[in-house]
Amino acid sequence: MKVITVEQVQVGDREVWTRTITDADVVMYGGLIGDRGPLHLDEEFAASTRFGGRIAYGMQCGGYIGATLAQLLGVGSAYVSQNLRFRGPVRIGDRITVETVVTGKDEDRRRVYVDTTVSKNGGEVVVEGEAELVMFPVDWTP
Repeated sequence: MKVITVEQVQVGDREVWTRTITDADVVMYGGLIGDRGPLHLDEEFAASTRFGGRIAYGMQCGGYIGATLAQLLGVGSAYVSQNLRFRGPVRIGDRITVETVVTGKDEDRRRVYVDTTVSKNGGEVVVEGEAELVMFPVDWTP
């Protein structure tokens, strides 16, 4: 397990993670959160919308951001806030890239500020936002 302190975090630290979105990902996510929205699960319905087919859940990408932040800051951090702006759909079969970059920190408050971006298929930004995380005290151990 990666354990780092707020003092070790540097502006510019970054983590990048990629994944191809599968049908199983979307179906399992919908089942996990209890959302049976046809835009995500019913091809016939989704084909009749402006998206032209099924898309992944927006908050599914938010979850991938959270996983990437855990890789960036380790197990000694926790979300305080996250804002997200959804710029475009993610379709089954799209390859997403999640990028998190530290933009600032407040050592006294043990806070770290991070830009978060999800792009698909090598470039188009589909989700962007900012996160604030708190780092646990130095004497904390997993």
